[in-house]
Amino acid sequence: MTQPTLIRREGAHLRTALSLADRSVPVLPLRAGKVPFGNCLACRGNVCGGRPNMKTPGPCDCPRPCHAWAAATTDPDVITGPAWGKAWAQAQAVAYHPGGAGLTVVDLDNAAAIAWAREHLPATRTVDTTRGQHWIYQGVMQSSNKVREGIDIKSRMSYARWLGPGTGTMTALRDVVRSLIADKPARTTQVVGAVAVSAPAGGGQCPHRTPTYLARGIAMAEQRITGATSAIHATVYRTFLAVLSAHGRCGCLTDTDVQRLFTAAQTKGESARHCTDAWANAQARLGV
Repeated sequence: MTQPTLIRREGAHLRTALSLADRSVPVLPLRAGKVPFGNCLACRGNVCGGRPNMKTPGPCDCPRPCHAWAAATTDPDVITGPAWGKAWAQAQAVAYHPGGAGLTVVDLDNAAAIAWAREHLPATRTVDTTRGQHWIYQGVMQSSNKVREGIDIKSRMSYARWLGPGTGTMTALRDVVRSLIADKPARTTQVVGAVAVSAPAGGGQCPHRTPTYLARGIAMAEQRITGATSAIHATVYRTFLAVLSAHGRCGCLTDTDVQRLFTAAQTKGESARHCTDAWANAQARLGV
C-alpha cells in the first residue's frame, strides 16, 4: 500500500502525525482514555515492569516501537508501517514526546492553575485544552505529576496530546519552571501492613561468605528506592530484579528482607499491588 493511499484511509490523525514528524516532533497515536496503544508484544503481561495501563514503560530492551512515550518517533516508515497497523484508524488523538522535541509542557488543569501560572511563570506559547491550558517552553527538564494542585510537568519520559500549535511566542525554559520539581509538596503515604509475598525458596549454592553481604545488599537496595526522584516504578522493578539476581537462587533471602524492600517502595508511593506485580515480574524474568 502506498503512503498516499494509507494517509487517505487513516485520516486526519495520521496526517497530523506525519506533519509533526516532518518538523522533528516525535509522535504516537492515543486510544480512548488518552492511553497509548500496546505496541510492544515483548511487554505483554507487564513483564517489563511498566505500569499496567501502559502509560509508563518498564526497563525493557524492546524492539521499536515500544509502548508509551518510548514509542514516539519521527520516522515516517514506522508511523505508516505495519507495527502500528490500524492504530491510526482507531486513534482518538495524536500525542507527542515533548522531551524528544526539546520542549517542556506545563499542563494546567483548571482555572485556578492558570491564574497561578499567570502570576508566577514567564509568559510563553499557550495551547487550550479541554479543562485548562498547556504552557510550552523551549528546553527539557524532568517530568513530574502534581508539582502543584492541578499542575503537571511533561518533558522527558512523558507524552502530551497534540492540540494544535497554540498562540504566543515560545520562550526559553527558566529556573522558575525547573524549580517546580524541587518545590513539589511532599506526598505522605500510608504504608499498609505486611504484604503476602514470600522470599524464594532457593536451593542453589550460596556464593555469599558472610551474612554481611546480604545485609549490605538489602540496605543498598532500600537506599536506591528511597533516593529515587523520578521513574519510581521502574526503579523499584530494577531494584527487585537486582536483589533477586544476586540473592534469589540460593535461598538466603528472608521474608523480612522482602518486606523491607516493599516498605521502602510503598513509602515512595507505590501501592502494594504494584510492589507485588514488580516482584512477580522480576521473578518471572529470572526464573526464580
